[in-house]
Amino acid sequence: MKPDKRPVRLVPWSAGVPFDTLACDVPEAIVVTDSVGRVTHVSVGAAALWGCTPEEIIGTPVADLMTPDETAVRHRDGRALDTRVHLFPLGSDEQPAGFVLVAGGRPDSAGEGGDAALVTWAFDQHPTAFLIYDHEARIQRLNTTMSRIMGYREDEMRGRFLAEIVPGSVYEEIERRIRRVLETGQPEYTEPFVRTPGEARAHAWFMDIFPLKNAAGQVRGVAVSASDFSQQYDSRERLALLSEARTRIGASLDVQGTAQELAEVVVPRFADVVSVDLLESVVLGGLPGPVPSGPVPLHRAAYRTAFAPASHAPVPGTVQRHPRSSPIARCLVDGRAARHAITDREIVRWLADDPAQAEQIRACGIRSLIVVPIRVHGSTLGTVLFGRRATALEPFGPECLAVTEDLVARAAICLDNARRFTRDSGIALALQRSLLPRGPTVHPAVETAVRYLPAGGEVQAGGDWFDVIPLPGARVGLVIGDVVGHGVHASATMGRLRTAVRTLADIDLPPDELLTHLDDIVTHAEVEQDTDDTLGDIPGDIGATCVYAVYDPVSGTCSLARAGHPAPLLIPPDDSGGVIDTPVGPPLGLGSLPFEATELTVPEGSLLALFTDGLVTAGGRDIDDGVAALRRALAQPASSLEELADTVLRTLCPGPRDDDIALLLARTRVLDRDHVAGWDLPGDPAVVCEARKRVRDLLTTWKLEEEAFVTELVVSELVTNAIRYATGPIHLQLVKERALICEVSDGSSIAPHLRRARLSDEGGRGLFMVAELTRRWGTRYTRTGKTIWAEQSIGER
Repeated sequence: MKPDKRPVRLVPWSAGVPFDTLACDVPEAIVVTDSVGRVTHVSVGAAALWGCTPEEIIGTPVADLMTPDETAVRHRDGRALDTRVHLFPLGSDEQPAGFVLVAGGRPDSAGEGGDAALVTWAFDQHPTAFLIYDHEARIQRLNTTMSRIMGYREDEMRGRFLAEIVPGSVYEEIERRIRRVLETGQPEYTEPFVRTPGEARAHAWFMDIFPLKNAAGQVRGVAVSASDFSQQYDSRERLALLSEARTRIGASLDVQGTAQELAEVVVPRFADVVSVDLLESVVLGGLPGPVPSGPVPLHRAAYRTAFAPASHAPVPGTVQRHPRSSPIARCLVDGRAARHAITDREIVRWLADDPAQAEQIRACGIRSLIVVPIRVHGSTLGTVLFGRRATALEPFGPECLAVTEDLVARAAICLDNARRFTRDSGIALALQRSLLPRGPTVHPAVETAVRYLPAGGEVQAGGDWFDVIPLPGARVGLVIGDVVGHGVHASATMGRLRTAVRTLADIDLPPDELLTHLDDIVTHAEVEQDTDDTLGDIPGDIGATCVYAVYDPVSGTCSLARAGHPAPLLIPPDDSGGVIDTPVGPPLGLGSLPFEATELTVPEGSLLALFTDGLVTAGGRDIDDGVAALRRALAQPASSLEELADTVLRTLCPGPRDDDIALLLARTRVLDRDHVAGWDLPGDPAVVCEARKRVRDLLTTWKLEEEAFVTELVVSELVTNAIRYATGPIHLQLVKERALICEVSDGSSIAPHLRRARLSDEGGRGLFMVAELTRRWGTRYTRTGKTIWAEQSIGER
């Protein structure tokens, strides 16, 4: 071994220090002396260390091997060597038979143990907590940092299991991992968030658990290194919180639902208590008004805690009045977020002014709070209060203020969207309710039951619509339609179409012609919308579907046509039948495509079912399967048509729905001979007198003698006009229902026009008298000509 040339001080021997406990490396040199200090034996390393041969060293006084001050080993060239030296007596301390000088290794700078001391100091003084377990998972060593964190000295923990010292699920999981590393030899890591016995609050720890192996690769223990990364953890959690807020807040488009989503995101990961309070006008969908000068009433939209709330805790939906000293009221006025401790002077004053709020604060144990205004587009919608308890999360810090402001800014946009949606839904619902029939329509031709379910529940408005339209001659028009989309535009489109259908039905167009005219209206409206840039990308009426049916209780026939809509079902009293085989026309708005009508005889007591596709496709069913399910549901026994309608809805759409549903059920009636009478008349003017006599006799039979005079005048005029201006055949028919209806049909398609006759005119006054004497009159066209009709109120003068 070459001599060490580094200068160090001699480490003198201390009597009584055993050789095997010296903190030194493997010795480089051993020298043995006799009782007077002369060298008797040397090791090979000693000769190399001093730069001499063994013969040159043996016999020399050991003092000659030292520096003059006897503090270091002296090389033969006079240099002091950088090595440790220990001197041991042979025999007893009082009468030594000789001495052993051991030299080797480098001393530490303080001369207190060398490299082993450095390792010990590094272990003990390292800022990272360090813990060593033996092969039985018992604690053997822990450094000073770990001792401080755990709150126990090393001698209090040595030889014990971790879960034995600090019980708890977190520590049990760590011990399970330690045992797993002992078994597998594979390192693991974990990131527990826990309050250790030696810490005042919970921290986030990054723990490396790795095996300690001997030279043969056998696992002889486990080491655990624990680093506090609470700051990084907090930053990561804040980013995760904001990311979650972006995906979870605003999904409901409901004001209170959006507020609740904010509360669910925040508690318990960021706050122990959160309350969202809104101005009452915002909850109703309106714009916020000015903040009152006195106590501020706010609607509690959401309230959530990380613990069981007190029995007197405010529930969502209640209104609380906040005094001007409240941080909530101040936040509304100045529009700035604020962070407070419960001991702040302004908070103490607030709680003194508001005993109810003070009781809630005390019950929750809040020690730190943040109040943030909900502001969007320059308006303040309300406030959010975040609270933390002393026993859970640490008090809010300055960085938490920025987090809450980001959270509430995101929620404010969603709340404003929900507010606008509430407003629009209210407008749409009001529009829809004003346009759709309210309850079943009483009509002599049919008994009806209707159901309407918007896609989003009762707070939504859709585009499905239906109507029951009284027609002349005791007939009835049944219509159902489906407009693409939901909301205000769909409701407006529905209203437009319903008004158009009623207008076209009023001029008594047959179903195929009515749909043709309706298609023209939709097409023209779409062209006008395309030229109006202010509407933006709003769906038009194109794609709307419709079925229009006309049922005649006199003939017992039904004529219907459809525009892209599912065909109705007809169930006769014998429970036969099903889908009506009628040609399907294109949806409304495509233009220039024909519609075809189907006419069929309907037995009395038959059930006619008109519906939208949302009913039969509910639950993801195929439309054919849905129609079959509807057919089975309609066959179920029911005490009334209303009960049958409820049964259909329960059977076909019991759960949530993503499309509007409309259902119109009609049970048909047929008017018998006690209500209808008719005669075919020749084209001879002399038949007018006979016609009047037949009418007079019929009214006597019907006990309507008081109506006979007016009815005879109406019959005389209408039959005379048919004979004079039209062609045959001529048919006279009287229908008695809620009104007395007189109908005269002929083979001409030319309709009469009401005009005011001059004094010199010989004619033109008859139709004017008809209009004055009856409740209403009109003309409808048939396949063979036209029918002029007039309705006379029964029992009215």
